[in-house]
Amino acid sequence: MEDRLPITLQMKVAELLNDYPEIEDTLLSLSPAFAKLRNPVLRKTVARVTTLQQAAKVGGLNAGYLIQELRRAAGISDTEAVTDKEEGDFGDCPECFEGLPISVIFDARPLIDSGDTPMPKILKSMDDLKSGEVFELLTPFYPAPIIDTLRKKGYSSWSKKVAPDIVNTYFMRK
Repeated sequence: MEDRLPITLQMKVAELLNDYPEIEDTLLSLSPAFAKLRNPVLRKTVARVTTLQQAAKVGGLNAGYLIQELRRAAGISDTEAVTDKEEGDFGDCPECFEGLPISVIFDARPLIDSGDTPMPKILKSMDDLKSGEVFELLTPFYPAPIIDTLRKKGYSSWSKKVAPDIVNTYFMRK
């Protein structure tokens, strides 16, 4: 029997699809947002850096539910409890963002829809952001990998879903 990585919250989507190709249809059926994985460019770029926990956020799913469904489809007994450690950023606007002007609006939807990854352009756009300024990012789903990357670079973030396929995420320097 071949050794395969365990299906965990930290597993990358690309690792899941490489190690468990037989459960791809299950993954795609769990959320309409996952249909974008059919795009070869997104599959090579986004899937390589996105964890299953981040994918759950993008798909609007509880991370524990996602892991349990994937394990079930792979024929793995669910011996390990899974909890979604992060609930996401949807909620009331944090005080730190209130009253601040939006300096940059970046609509990543056309890039994402064309199969391109917006990360390099977002990072370049953020270079000129000054303290007290807000960067607004528009995406068709919760941009968990982008948020995680920018938080590691010292940015605060907050997201709100403004339509079924539009999430506005706001960033500012801490």
